[in-house]
Amino acid sequence: MKITYLLGWGDEMGGTELATYTQAQHLAERPGIEVEILSVFRTRAEPFFPEARELPLRYLVDRTATPERPVRATELDDAACRTLAALPSELIRPAWEDAFDRLSDIELTAALGALDTDVLVTTTPALLAAAVALAPARVVTVHQEHRPTQRRGPSGEPLLLHAPRLDALVTLTGRTRDWLAESLGATAPELAVIPNAVPDGFRPRADGESKVIVMAARLTGEKRVDHAVRAFAQIADAHPEWSLRIFGGGHRERQLRRLVDGFGLHDRVELLGPCQDMAAEWAKAGLSLMTAGHNEAFPLVLLEALAAGVPVIAYDVVTGPAEIVRHRVDGLLVPPGEIGELAVAMDELMGDDETRRGYARAAREGVYARFSSAGVTARWEELYTRLVAGRDRPERLGGRADRVALGVASGGCGFRPTAPHTYDAAAGADERTREDEILAADTEGRIIRSVGRLAERRDDVRTPRMADWNLELAASALAARDVPHVLVRTPGSTSHTLAVDADDRDRALKALADALHGQPVYAELVNPRDAAPGTVLAERLDGIGELAGVKLFKPVTTTTLSLRHGAGQACTVAFWNRDEAGFRAPFGTTLAGAELPSLTPTATLRVADRAYPTLQVFTELLVKDVDFPVDAVYTWVDDRDPEWRARRDAALGGAGPASADNGAVRFRNRDELRFSLRSIAMYAPWIRHVYLVTAGQRPDWLADEHPGLTVVDHRDLFADPEGCLPTFNSHAIESQLHRIEGLSEHFLYFNDDMFLGRPTTPETFFLSNGTPRFFWSSASVPALPVSPADEGYLGAAKNNRELLREAFGRTTTHSFFHVPYALRRSVLREITERFPAETGDTARSRFRSVTDLSLVSSLHHHYAYLTGRAVPGGISYDFVDIGDRHDHARLGRLLQSRDKTAFCIGESPDSAVTDEEMALAIRSFLTAYFPVRSPYEV
Repeated sequence: MKITYLLGWGDEMGGTELATYTQAQHLAERPGIEVEILSVFRTRAEPFFPEARELPLRYLVDRTATPERPVRATELDDAACRTLAALPSELIRPAWEDAFDRLSDIELTAALGALDTDVLVTTTPALLAAAVALAPARVVTVHQEHRPTQRRGPSGEPLLLHAPRLDALVTLTGRTRDWLAESLGATAPELAVIPNAVPDGFRPRADGESKVIVMAARLTGEKRVDHAVRAFAQIADAHPEWSLRIFGGGHRERQLRRLVDGFGLHDRVELLGPCQDMAAEWAKAGLSLMTAGHNEAFPLVLLEALAAGVPVIAYDVVTGPAEIVRHRVDGLLVPPGEIGELAVAMDELMGDDETRRGYARAAREGVYARFSSAGVTARWEELYTRLVAGRDRPERLGGRADRVALGVASGGCGFRPTAPHTYDAAAGADERTREDEILAADTEGRIIRSVGRLAERRDDVRTPRMADWNLELAASALAARDVPHVLVRTPGSTSHTLAVDADDRDRALKALADALHGQPVYAELVNPRDAAPGTVLAERLDGIGELAGVKLFKPVTTTTLSLRHGAGQACTVAFWNRDEAGFRAPFGTTLAGAELPSLTPTATLRVADRAYPTLQVFTELLVKDVDFPVDAVYTWVDDRDPEWRARRDAALGGAGPASADNGAVRFRNRDELRFSLRSIAMYAPWIRHVYLVTAGQRPDWLADEHPGLTVVDHRDLFADPEGCLPTFNSHAIESQLHRIEGLSEHFLYFNDDMFLGRPTTPETFFLSNGTPRFFWSSASVPALPVSPADEGYLGAAKNNRELLREAFGRTTTHSFFHVPYALRRSVLREITERFPAETGDTARSRFRSVTDLSLVSSLHHHYAYLTGRAVPGGISYDFVDIGDRHDHARLGRLLQSRDKTAFCIGESPDSAVTDEEMALAIRSFLTAYFPVRSPYEV
């Protein structure tokens, strides 16, 4: 059996490269197995890792030459090579990986198309995309995912799009495998989990007496090496005999050197560059650190340190360290990003020789028992052998075709619905056993396992209700055991926080554990001192040890698995410490500050249908509170209505071919309104009333009698209906919104292609004094006069500019994000009164025109700003052009991360994507993002 490993740059230093060479070496020692490494690029005179020099290694493109050129014999001259290297890759999108070009495309196509091997193993999603397109059908394709896919961002997109064409997909941790299983669903190939192995051969062992901390990491932002330096600086004076050695190179080296010098540690912190013999350096270490962020899957550097008998202190990120480091057995796990906690952990082991030596003994013994090369290699050999044995079965290619078809049917060619990722740590073996018991006791089938944790499956719970539910769970448990607590208000939060005297910590934890025993409720530990950081079943809180607080939550997931309520809606139970002034928050703050004179309840605060004990200050109207009503207004049209179409066609008359301002793209209805309303119900429950402005139409799914919704007909809106109607111009309709009867002074204006993407508060859009926030875009309005060729929106922006220049002597330059617009009714009225001719002309324009003004999307913001009644703000936002297939993958990122406050799905008028594919992608995405019906639906 021949196995070919495909690397991008096999000469470089990296965990993926080392893991690949280690696995290939181990398999090459097995009878009947031949291995080779195929590297797309040669980047050094010889590979960085010595292991690479002991394996068959061939290259496709030589980047040590100028210009880069094929390694194979070729008659291409330098000019042709230079041209090809300057052209972007067609096989691998630059957003996935920007190192590829047209020359590498040609060489990959030639090499993979004629590949004589049994198994082709890819090592990055970008290479996966090329391999499944080019490898012969009889070659078994396996992808090894070396990073946590759920945190990859754009570089992970080809995996979700092209995984159905694989024979097997292998991850390093069960956590990533679970996420892929939920995201890929029926399109998934065989999924397996096989960890990295400890490299074979003699490895010198640390003696346990060294006072040197050794760290091996690239000097890049995601490795957060500066955290190690800062933590060392905090405790360096207490341990003058200790030093810190950092091996690795990268673009942050200069910044780190300045940081070291700033702390005066140049004689105790060494930046030593890359090292080819780390085994020798680990043998000189007494302690090791790993401070990388969320993109670590299964760090080989931890295996190497433990194999040398070096205890490890590591950030407990989502995947990786917790699968390798055993907390308080061979190392310590620290909450990610907590530099203070990192310093505390370092201080503990640097100052306790006996404990450190005990960890060192356990490290070497444990790592070989759990990650021996023999055991891991046997798992790889079994997988490859089995796949090769079945490669000629007809079901293999048929199953692949079905998976590909299902993938396309789920969202189109460029989008796959995905499960949202989570930061919750994976459960340990003992906890998983307990979870299985809880799962088995659920006779109604309500509880499922979702991304490695238990969750209740429900399709009727919105985010606000989930936050209130978690508060009720926590408060009820504390009240049942008479544990004093108060509800405090925290800034910018849509979840809840309870404050408990730190002296009552043990009683509170026992109360939570007892009340929630046997329930699928979890607690995320905040800054624990004894237990490993992460998330545990709430029933395990009794005896968990000292910590600053817990975030209590009951996971709930929808049937689609695309919406998960978890730690984001948790109720925080914080243990406040007493000092001379009263009580101090252990982390964070409240709307009344981080210090409170007492935690004795003096009032109650109502949340949902229940009153909770609180302090008087939190029941008062605070200076930053928005206490005025905020409404929402939509303008909407159903272009499928034959009567409306007839009116539009009659109004067009002989106006010529359709344009961006009067064509189908301007009016197309794909049911976006339904999902935009769901986004309000899910993420803006503070909206008082919704007004839907239409041309005598009404969605057939709309709840007729909902008290919070009013349909407004154009005939009841326009001041001059006879002169203005029918209208097919959104600018004209928007010029009349201030005339809506009953509309509040402050309101948000939505197009139906605008959506809220995560929980918001009124303060997202308004200051508490009533001032709206607007959100400037980086896109500028060209400093050119209005042209007949301009689209209506651009002509209107230019007209706005001229109007404001004449009125205020100021020239506007930029447009605004296409997000819900925060507006004041009085400002809109004032604009129409100050500029009656211009706004009147806009109102009478039946279709968008270059003579229009755009009141709500631009003019209001600039006018209010120049008259001191609006301020610029910031918002997390994304725009997806559904008419650009390359943009479809961004839908997957939105769904996976759910980290945008607002987003818009627009459509370019000159799209080459078919209407059917756009409709499929939009519907699939919106159904996945907003699976819970709103109260506005029947």
